[in-house]
Amino acid sequence: MTFSRTLGRSGISVSALGMGCWAIGGPFWEKGTPHGWGEVDDEESIRAIHRAMDLGINFFDTANVYGAGHSERVLARAFAGRRKDVVIATKFNAVFDEKTREVLGSDSTPEGIFKACEESLRRLNTDYIDLYQFHDNGFAADKAEPVRDALEALVAEGKIRAYGWSTDFADRAEVFAQGKHCTSIQLQLNVLDDNAAVIALCEKYNLAAINRGPLAMGLLTGKYTADVQPSADDVRGEKSPGWMKYFKDGKPSPEWLKKMEAVREILSSGGRTLAQGALGWLWARSEQTLPIPGFRTVAQVEENCGALQFGPLSASQMQEIGKILEME
Repeated sequence: MTFSRTLGRSGISVSALGMGCWAIGGPFWEKGTPHGWGEVDDEESIRAIHRAMDLGINFFDTANVYGAGHSERVLARAFAGRRKDVVIATKFNAVFDEKTREVLGSDSTPEGIFKACEESLRRLNTDYIDLYQFHDNGFAADKAEPVRDALEALVAEGKIRAYGWSTDFADRAEVFAQGKHCTSIQLQLNVLDDNAAVIALCEKYNLAAINRGPLAMGLLTGKYTADVQPSADDVRGEKSPGWMKYFKDGKPSPEWLKKMEAVREILSSGGRTLAQGALGWLWARSEQTLPIPGFRTVAQVEENCGALQFGPLSASQMQEIGKILEME
């Protein structure tokens, strides 16, 4: 069984679960700091994408910078001849070198946005993008209107169908919400790490709340303990960027690990895996939510899609989890 959701006010029907395509981009760096998830096997990535489609998934979220363009290129291969079957979301803002896989900076000018859109269209081998998202969490709200206007222009040209902002801040989301074709906000959200302000805003304006980090960067799979370390070229490794709060010095953060253990039993009850319970929490959190767990293998896709068989957590489970986490 798969159930669907409407992508905010766009009217676009999407599977209630999306696939996050950051990891399948492979390694890339900014000033020597890894921003990818380590080496990947493109053929396995494509098999995993096809398996997701077989299991009813039609929403795939990537960004131009993931693997410095590589994630978009892998998706193009996977969707060859099947473009009409999928809803593609990608992001813009980063400027990078595809050959060295180095992030060089950012460009949020209208000219930069139009250029980035053309480059993503080419890499994705498509003539339109379903959802185009501003990829700058902390960009100043009072400077965001020109960005929004550029995106409205891209809608008018038929290059994109709708747009959104990947931001954890309600004041920034509010600016984009005023745009006619804004349909989503992508926010950090999981059972351990709520964001009531942005969820409330999405509910107020009927925007999809696309959930990045739905499994807390893998912490909520239960596969990472204090003794398990990601590889050196993994964004969660020893040289992780400052915003990587769930992992520190290449290990799961004790603070977040403790929270996970406190709710593990409830999340994994009734036949669910820990990850499936975490996805069920997100669906129960709001009717606007659309979790996009990452993947690198067919097995990960199958486990995440298995959450659809269980659906949202019950109201009583949500209350119990809320009480436990309040005490942590």
